[in-house]
Amino acid sequence: MTLFRGTLACVAIALNAVCAGGIFTFPLMSPILASHLKLTQPQLTTIVLAGMMSQYTVASGVGKVIDVYGPALCSLIAAVLFAAGFGGFSAQIYFSPDDPTASDSIAMFRWLTFSFLLAGLGTVFAYFSSLFAASRIFPRHIGIASGASMALFGLSPLFLSVIASNWFTERTTETLDVTRFSAFLSLSTFLVYISGAFSLYINATPTSNEGLESAAESQDYRDASEETTPLLSNQKPPIHQQQTLLAVLQTSDFWLLALVCVVTLGASEMVISNIGTIVVSLPPYTIENIGDSSAQSFTARQVKLLSLSNTFSRISVGLLADFISPAASSLPTGLQVFPRRHRITRITFLSISSLILAWTFWWTSTYVLTRDDIWVLSVGTGIGYSAVFTVLPSITSSIWGMKNLGRNFGVLMYAPFVGNPIFSYLYAFISESHASEGSICQGRVCWQTTFNVAVLTCILSLLITFILGGRWKHCL
Repeated sequence: MTLFRGTLACVAIALNAVCAGGIFTFPLMSPILASHLKLTQPQLTTIVLAGMMSQYTVASGVGKVIDVYGPALCSLIAAVLFAAGFGGFSAQIYFSPDDPTASDSIAMFRWLTFSFLLAGLGTVFAYFSSLFAASRIFPRHIGIASGASMALFGLSPLFLSVIASNWFTERTTETLDVTRFSAFLSLSTFLVYISGAFSLYINATPTSNEGLESAAESQDYRDASEETTPLLSNQKPPIHQQQTLLAVLQTSDFWLLALVCVVTLGASEMVISNIGTIVVSLPPYTIENIGDSSAQSFTARQVKLLSLSNTFSRISVGLLADFISPAASSLPTGLQVFPRRHRITRITFLSISSLILAWTFWWTSTYVLTRDDIWVLSVGTGIGYSAVFTVLPSITSSIWGMKNLGRNFGVLMYAPFVGNPIFSYLYAFISESHASEGSICQGRVCWQTTFNVAVLTCILSLLITFILGGRWKHCL
């Protein structure tokens, strides 16, 4: 690959990753939608869940598209979905009446939900195009390439929220212009992913020489592994070597791990989706800052903190896990080789995540009194949430082997698909029960019960990780 082609590919991968998180800026929009379109908290929750959950429903199908047609087609599909989703979102708000009736609000709610569902589908196509293009174009540095792509995706909400704050927020009132911002997202993502499709089509298709080179490297690996296999003493088979999905689903280990994901990822995504209305429910620290403008700036700050802590956790946990709990490499015989001595098992990182989230939710329920205190919730959620995602693929491959890693990991991704709506609607309906008609819920009563439930479930998750740690201590 020439220097120009390599640079073009890196730029396309980076832009595809960093522009993919538009749906995660919904907390900046939700207070405006509630006040101007008279949408209720359950309606706001449904809109954001349409975007968040649609990603998981098609993940396995998008992976198949990547395998068969490559990342360029995924980038092209993302361009169309983002343009339609964010464009429809902007148009619906632009043509909404100044004083909507109840029937107007219901009609707008349905169209906004559909638009955000399209944007959510675009997100998974965009993310996969970046991640797997990086893996294909830089096969000799797959760890660094995929890790950098995931880190940039984690920074996407921060990048887009900075744009929203600096160019689409009124200086006098500090109110986000949701119509213009969502229109910007529609146009900019369309251009980014159309150009990305062209660049990735050129660069992610291996030439014949590259294919021969890859095959030769694979043969060298097989030869080397066969020569060294008898000399390796740290070989262990996966404890579940069944390759059929039914066999995997019949193991209690799989369901225990899935339950951990339901709790940790579901509760975290509830916070990510609703941080805007959580901020609005609380008063500022000083009386001079009371007003919607203060709420808007505080919400933007929380989105940035979530993004930064998410990215920091992905990088630091990944590096730390590789150092003190190296993942196994699979040999052609099916055995797994551990390159270095284990100091702790990777399941420990799931235990730490559960503990961090339990403490964060307990702190929020007990000590958060003003908007200035919310930063603890944002940082703790970002760290706990991303740490689970960082170690989950390697845990899955170590327990069930590499052959069907994508399938097994994809099935586990239905866990947040279940957990997110459970926790989000729990929050939404409790908040709605304490809200005055036509207004957003005010006070800690809006979410205190939800976080108390989240604390108990995270403690349950922690106990499950202890059980799994005991079962898996010899293979992780």
